[in-house]
Amino acid sequence: MCTSIIYQAGDSYFGRNLDLEVSLGQQVVITPRNMVLNFRKLPTLDHHYAMIGMSIVRDNYPLYFDGINEKGVGMAGLNFDGPAHYFPIQEGKDNIGSFELIPYVLAQAASVAEAKELLANANIADINFSAKMQAAPLHWIIADKTGASVTVESTTEGLNVYDNPVGVLTNNPKFPDQLINLSNYQSVSPAEPQNTLAPGVKLPVYSRGFGSHFLPGGMDSESRFVKATFVKMHAPIGDNEVENITNYFHILQSVEQQKGLDEVAPNTYEYTIYSDGSNLTKGIFYYRTYDNGQINAVDMHKEDLESTALITYPVNDQQKIEYQN
Repeated sequence: MCTSIIYQAGDSYFGRNLDLEVSLGQQVVITPRNMVLNFRKLPTLDHHYAMIGMSIVRDNYPLYFDGINEKGVGMAGLNFDGPAHYFPIQEGKDNIGSFELIPYVLAQAASVAEAKELLANANIADINFSAKMQAAPLHWIIADKTGASVTVESTTEGLNVYDNPVGVLTNNPKFPDQLINLSNYQSVSPAEPQNTLAPGVKLPVYSRGFGSHFLPGGMDSESRFVKATFVKMHAPIGDNEVENITNYFHILQSVEQQKGLDEVAPNTYEYTIYSDGSNLTKGIFYYRTYDNGQINAVDMHKEDLESTALITYPVNDQQKIEYQN
């Protein structure tokens, strides 16, 4: 299970929490402009936009969980087990494997509008990366530096690209149902609530934060969708990059999953393995992990983006404590 957001604070910041029960050996991976991208059923791209994100690499191919490109477009794939449905190869369609979709879009789209055009004739094909790596059931959020975002879902109904007015994505149910559920929480507020239950009666208030009393706090995807939307919509805007990326990570921390609380199998627990976020304007990729709360950064523009080979950085997963005495 996962949560992804786009947060606007002067620049736009895009990224996600990755919630799983096991780490997959992810790295920070930069795909330069001249790294050849091969697709199973589409023409090869010899030259394209550079991208950076969290990925695993298999057979010299970047299998991105999420990332951004140099034009300020971000994309993340989130678990969508149940509703997700991929189709056989269809003649006349742009047949794309689910594992190819992030590099396919980020390699070519300079905006959400261009991403929508790319996907207008797309078919998410039922293709596995290999016999040992089956296609994961996913849906996707795409966002750009203007703050625009869409949700992409391939279900038995076909491929749907929904405008995403809140800039948040979690998991099930389908995206339109997530938006409908938000209406149940319209009265949630950071402010103290008005007494509309018994007007004129002075009711005792025993705590601060009463305006958020009915905000859901579960680790389920529907609760996280509501909580992340609320926190994001009321998050402050900082005066500089450090303040803004700090605020961004606090938004994701509001729906972080701690170890020992979400049992997915006997004695096996899902947790937030990493959180990441990128400045879509500056091309800086930030991340922190469950075991290392320090924010780490990789600036894609400090690398040779005309290269033909993947550039990788190991995830810094060791906690650093600053002793003051």
